Amino acid sequence: MPGLGHYGEQFGLPEFEAEVAGDRLAALRVRRGAPCGATWQVLPRVIGLPLSEAVSTLAREVQYICKADPSGFDPISGKSPLHYAGHVHAAALEKALAGKAVDLRK
Repeated sequence: MPGLGHYGEQFGLPEFEAEVAGDRLAALRVRRGAPCGATWQVLPRVIGLPLSEAVSTLAREVQYICKADPSGFDPISGKSPLHYAGHVHAAALEKALAGKAVDLRK
């Protein structure tokens, strides 16, 4: 995947399939996840949450499990691999939820 560095070239981005019931995340399936397994480990922590909480919770929970060195900050972006892992998982969930329900920015 262009622009994602060595990680993206080897693994690509996480991908989900999501189901929504009302304003809650009813089901989440992993189509592609992090090689460490964090993507699958966080599913029980986000299924059933309101959509307004699901994206940020997923990102945070992935960061808690991520095995990357948290001290490896990029001097230009100011972010570590942990931040990157959270960001790409949040973006993948937002993509899976696009057009399914309420505005996630609320």
